[in-house]
Amino acid sequence: MTDPSFYTLIVKGMSCKHCEAAVTEAAQSVPGVTAATVNLEDGMISVQGGEPDAVIQAITKAGYSAHRP
Repeated sequence: MTDPSFYTLIVKGMSCKHCEAAVTEAAQSVPGVTAATVNLEDGMISVQGGEPDAVIQAITKAGYSAHRP
């Protein structure tokens, strides 16, 4: 059984460690998010908790594009 509070998003526009940190910080700022890990090479973020749409909004507000796979 998969954990419904764990999900992965595709993030466009990341190219460096600064981008990775900004996206991680944006995701972790969303209420309910308990963990967020960016894979810069794959252009993805894995998130535990929080609402996916709220995380997408936070990442977009930080200047990146995010969507569900």
